[in-house]
Amino acid sequence: MWLFIAFLTVPLIEIALFLQVGGLIGFWPTMGTVVLTAILGTWLVRSQGLMAISNVRRSFSDLNDPTEPLAHGAMILFSGALLLTPGFFTDGVGFALLVPGIRTALFRYLRTKIKVQSFSAGPDMRQDPRARPRPTQSGVIDGDYEEVDPPKRPTNGPSGWTKH
Repeated sequence: MWLFIAFLTVPLIEIALFLQVGGLIGFWPTMGTVVLTAILGTWLVRSQGLMAISNVRRSFSDLNDPTEPLAHGAMILFSGALLLTPGFFTDGVGFALLVPGIRTALFRYLRTKIKVQSFSAGPDMRQDPRARPRPTQSGVIDGDYEEVDPPKRPTNGPSGWTKH
């Protein structure tokens, strides 16, 4: 139901804002503003997106909870979609999502509404003890092998070097 309301109200808000701004500053300045915000938004999303990817990689390499960097990255991606959508309302929301303080506040709000059941990095050692790597004293890894013969080629056909 909320999605239906959003798909109904956002275009109506955009149309109303286009009419108001277009009547106030004219058609071509309105179109120029829309194109300029798309270009500026793309540049901002790219630079902040690269920082978000760096933060996600850092959280993975430090084995920290990647929830917040991933949420920031998702909000930056969503803001990019909003900024590429022509309109003043979507641009306002998109630029707001590029502000780190607003993203942090939104993440904290969403964190109260969503419950994370578990977080793990790597194999879960409690469930399958065979997944735990066993250190060896000599550095030799014991294993089994089976020798497989390559498939034989038929010898009764032409070699391909001469024409028949």
